[in-house]
Amino acid sequence: MSRLARFRHNYLQIGTFPFYLVHAVAIAGIIHYGWSWSGFALAMIFYGVRMFFLTAAFHRYFSHRTYKTSRPFQFILAIFAQTCAQRGALWWSANHRAHHKYSDMPQDIHSAKQKGFWWSHMGWFLSNDHHGTDLGKIADFAKYPELRFMDTPNMMLMPAVVLALAIGFIGGIHALLWGFFVSTTLLWHGTFTINSLSHLIGTRRYATTDDSKNNLVLALITCGEGWHNNHHHYQSATRQGFFWWEIDFTWYGLKLFEALGLVWDLRKPPQHVLDNVIDPAEAGLAISDREIASPPPDTALPPPAL
Repeated sequence: MSRLARFRHNYLQIGTFPFYLVHAVAIAGIIHYGWSWSGFALAMIFYGVRMFFLTAAFHRYFSHRTYKTSRPFQFILAIFAQTCAQRGALWWSANHRAHHKYSDMPQDIHSAKQKGFWWSHMGWFLSNDHHGTDLGKIADFAKYPELRFMDTPNMMLMPAVVLALAIGFIGGIHALLWGFFVSTTLLWHGTFTINSLSHLIGTRRYATTDDSKNNLVLALITCGEGWHNNHHHYQSATRQGFFWWEIDFTWYGLKLFEALGLVWDLRKPPQHVLDNVIDPAEAGLAISDREIASPPPDTALPPPAL
């Protein structure tokens, strides 16, 4: 396939139309109606809430099973996370587990090292090659029919559509523009920075076999996901900001959920993991154990309580 044909296949096909449409409406709407600080505040509220559920549910629960919850609340987490319009919980988590297994290796689905910035940032997400869900990678959660139902093509985007309709019905065009279109555009690219920039820019505390890095700015815009080197070093921890000075809003939110009895058994990295710091001069060196001190995500914890 030629380079132009490959570009069209990945970035310019019917499935990418809604992605670009959301961007176009956000930009055109701001140009037409003008800047609004109240609108921006509304966008930030919906950005922050949805980013929390994306990281708490798709990443720290479904991908890595770093804490426990009930089956009903598990479903609620999936629904709220799917308002982010990043497909279903099973699709997202299955691909993320594959990323950890092959991080920055040729088989990695979104490695900036292997395929460049734009591919790692959004190309892999848009490409038709990766729209299907490999249920074998997420068999522990695929056994729940309600999660399989929400992972079907007709339902993946339904929570986001319902959210958009609700915002528009309650707040009108102004709220719809900022609360959904602007917020979703920012949310997409905020999330995507962890696949792209967090493997390119930052510092390394731990010797992992990939290029994962810690980055305070990325941590702030992704509710704590920017402590990416920490996470790749010990992926079974709910807390990704390992130390008190590493801001991790998702961890704080989950601690609140724990206090309310909605989740439990949140995992923190053990001391021997925290102490396994590398010499900064050797930060580029790899170690032989790809899953250092980290049990496989599909066996880390027992299934959720009924």
